[in-house]
Amino acid sequence: MANVSVFNMQGKEVGKMDLNDAIFAAPVHEHLLHLAVVAQLANKRQGTQKALTRAEVSGGGRKPWRQKGTGRARQGSIRAPHMVGGGVTFGPHPRSYEKKVNKKVRNLALRSALSAKVAAGNVLVLDYDGIETPKTKVIVNLVNKVDAKQKQLFVVGDLIKDYNLYLSARNLENAVILQPNEIGVYWLLKQEKVILTKEALAVVEEVLG
Repeated sequence: MANVSVFNMQGKEVGKMDLNDAIFAAPVHEHLLHLAVVAQLANKRQGTQKALTRAEVSGGGRKPWRQKGTGRARQGSIRAPHMVGGGVTFGPHPRSYEKKVNKKVRNLALRSALSAKVAAGNVLVLDYDGIETPKTKVIVNLVNKVDAKQKQLFVVGDLIKDYNLYLSARNLENAVILQPNEIGVYWLLKQEKVILTKEALAVVEEVLG
């Protein structure tokens, strides 16, 4: 059975916790991870880029110069694509980059990402009763003790209850703080260490279990 270490706020290991093997010891499907990451990044794109065609550029209603006798190449409009300031041929237009991923595929990808993190020993559970006042120094000490100095992903169960933890951790340069319903494959793979509160772990197991 898969298990993870449980740490207190001082960075001291206080025990082990068994995990649901269906979620944290599932087969790792690299293809599904790829699909989920591509979809997540594509869905973040706004798709608002726009280039004007020659029909949308103002001006150019008459010939720039007469057809013959000038020694120059014949031109019909200053808004043609080859003219400076003219329209753009096959330019970008507003569109949706949305990619849909089936719910079952998304859940399998999440399980794969979580299982890969647990297998690598990069998941730990935080056992604490809250922080009285926001202090980044406390979180810095914690991540140093648990060897999570590079990129951290904090998953908090309740942003209201864990608000001081959120305020304390958000100042870290490479930290990302999410709630269980915001967890995505992209952040699980991008961040090195995943730090979950007990409440967040319970929610993840309930939703994906």
